[in-house]
Amino acid sequence: MSGDFPRSAALAPRLEVVDAAGSTNADLRGHADDADGWPHLSVLLTRHQTAGRGRLDRRWVAPAGSALAVSVLLRDLPAEPAVRGWIPLAAGAAMTEAVAAQLPAATVALKWPNDVLVDGRKICGILAEATPHAVIVGAGVNTSMSATQLPVPTATSFAVHGVVVDEDELLHSYLSALDGHLTALTAADDAIASGLHAAVAARCATVGQAVRVSLPGGSLLDGTAVGIDAEGRLRVEAEGTVHAVSAGDVVHVRPA
Repeated sequence: MSGDFPRSAALAPRLEVVDAAGSTNADLRGHADDADGWPHLSVLLTRHQTAGRGRLDRRWVAPAGSALAVSVLLRDLPAEPAVRGWIPLAAGAAMTEAVAAQLPAATVALKWPNDVLVDGRKICGILAEATPHAVIVGAGVNTSMSATQLPVPTATSFAVHGVVVDEDELLHSYLSALDGHLTALTAADDAIASGLHAAVAARCATVGQAVRVSLPGGSLLDGTAVGIDAEGRLRVEAEGTVHAVSAGDVVHVRPA
């Protein structure tokens, strides 16, 4: 079935398309120790994922054929472990670029750290998971999902925007941008010097927004997102103090 993705298959050293999967991230994790069989930038994807997971262990399930679940195995990583924290943001920026190319009439942006929004509604979520030998980046993109199939009112899809997505072009653009961002990040071992910080900041809709952040442990932080620091953390100003948020569930607060 990789014949459905000729351009992507020419870019990825291994691309496997399966009819269905519980979780493409979990399945690809099973190949993480096989560096020869599954080299850097290998891809596992399906149009029917039955037990996907998003950030904060949320379930991600979509009707068969309505979404694309893509997991990418990354082995060529920055030497500095702290710099690897930029990988999810690199994936978010790459997918934002890929989605924007097929929705030129819409506003496509990144919600920190790596949700892709179209006109303020989520079209793609990304989950990065580390293994002892690699990082696996999973993305779930709502492709042909109808308005009635959307899981929440804040979601959207290509179909809702009247677009039949070119899946091969979407995947090829995503892989190309992700590989480019990661190659530069690994070479520089620094997000600012590599240009990744600027690329993420340019696409990020969260900066400048009033936000509510649900922090680990259950506390809430209400404030204004004022930037992204050198470590990829969201800088939130609240009552005159700037907090660096490394993990949390961020909601853009719309004016009343």
